[in-house]
Amino acid sequence: MGLRRESPLATAAPMAAENLDQPYRGGFAGREHRFALTVYFEDTDTAGVVYYANYLKFMERARSDMLRAVGVDQRQVLMAGGGAYYVAEANIRYVRSARLGDDLVVVSTVEQVRAASVVIQQRVIRGDELLTDARVTAAFLDANGRPQRQPEEWLEKFRKINQQDR
Repeated sequence: MGLRRESPLATAAPMAAENLDQPYRGGFAGREHRFALTVYFEDTDTAGVVYYANYLKFMERARSDMLRAVGVDQRQVLMAGGGAYYVAEANIRYVRSARLGDDLVVVSTVEQVRAASVVIQQRVIRGDELLTDARVTAAFLDANGRPQRQPEEWLEKFRKINQQDR
């Protein structure tokens, strides 16, 4: 079935396909990495409130995107038999609930860089409203689960963003 000429879809300006085929990427604003997302039905319980564990998923996506944005290629190191980041500790405080359809931003800030780990503060916000506040320690472990030094170039990248706008 073709579109009729008077249809709004037929007369709407075409969208740039190259933008639609690219995954969303967050980015840095000073020391803060910002990652926007929308709450979908799958994120909520039957009352339309975000299930508490899904905030951890939101933060994981934001941390992974932050590593990509800073130039850390986890996949390449993992495929070469090197180490990977694992969450060693997560402390989270729930302040308010997000709901179905809310637009959220996960704001991640590197707080501390150690030889074998990084401590990251992550806040989930809706507009100006804080929903969750967490501190996550990501440890760099070898294939046997033992802590190992992060690659020096990664340490430098973390230190560089940690020093911005101070």
